[in-house]
Amino acid sequence: MASVTISNVQKFFGGTHVIRGVSIDIADGEFAVLVGPSGCGKTTLLRMIAGLEEITEGEIRIGTKVVNRVPPKERDIAMVFQNYALYPHMKVRDNMAFSLLLAKRPKEEIEARVNKAAGILGLTELLDRYPRQLSGGQRQRGAMGRAIVREPQVFLFDEPLSNLDAKLRVQMRTEIKALHQRLQTTSVYVTHDQIEAMTMADKIVVMNAGRVEQIGTPLALYDNPANLFVAGFIGSPAMNFLPGRIADGAVVVGEGVRIEAPRGAPVAAGAEVIVGVRPEHLSVTADGGVPAEVLVVEPTGADTQIFCRVAGRDVTAVVRERHTFHPGEVVRLRPQLTYLFDPASGTRLA
Repeated sequence: MASVTISNVQKFFGGTHVIRGVSIDIADGEFAVLVGPSGCGKTTLLRMIAGLEEITEGEIRIGTKVVNRVPPKERDIAMVFQNYALYPHMKVRDNMAFSLLLAKRPKEEIEARVNKAAGILGLTELLDRYPRQLSGGQRQRGAMGRAIVREPQVFLFDEPLSNLDAKLRVQMRTEIKALHQRLQTTSVYVTHDQIEAMTMADKIVVMNAGRVEQIGTPLALYDNPANLFVAGFIGSPAMNFLPGRIADGAVVVGEGVRIEAPRGAPVAAGAEVIVGVRPEHLSVTADGGVPAEVLVVEPTGADTQIFCRVAGRDVTAVVRERHTFHPGEVVRLRPQLTYLFDPASGTRLA
């Protein structure tokens, strides 16, 4: 196992600047997730770690070794792809053993490693099947098995669950997390799904437009987002944002709707701000709070999602109680926790 250190890495495709001075430290044995919207550069960064893309500037280390000029096969990494990338004419056993055959490992060692990985992943009964005879989840486990048998220093995952249905994604992310806890191999995982990031990561790296917006543990990013982008990206449903101005310790939104500002907010009276409140931090109250016109109510069983309009802005509330509100009805929502952001820079103020 080894740490991964990314130092001021830049990447240009022609005149397009796609990675802009990224620096990340991933500790030995850590599960780090690169998350962000499509086109933010996370897959390009992963491919640079793997050696599949050249680095324009900066440095990448695996352990103590600078790998900028090291061929992929000599980096001691294993990559799991989105589309499984299993050889269709080979059985699962042969797919898993292929890299070891190329390395000319002894037959007994290959068999032992394949059987061990198959046991870990529940593939023992499937080793003599072809990929076409497997379900999507079984194929992805086969792809992970092929990576495990190599016993690499670093695992790289490129959106491995995006081709699976919703129920199978939940199952597979649990399996991958359990696998990491068992093997303790340094892992770098790319996804655009922030739920995957929150549930799987030791460390999350939020990327946007080729830059790192914030790095931290899942709950640190959820509780203390650095800016509007992170606040809106981490959390599901997304945080509500309402523009307003500071007056008498509150944010005035629209025509006189007042939302209490966080205590000690370092903002002068009259300043323009954006107040943020997560849907799960809004409660329905009989008095006080802010008036909200109900648009749609979606009961999900455990929770009820209420889509409303507050001061002309769409707002989502998630409550544990069951309600029978109807479209057009006015309810009152009380924010339990709010954030303030600077509308110009997006930086969190309080």
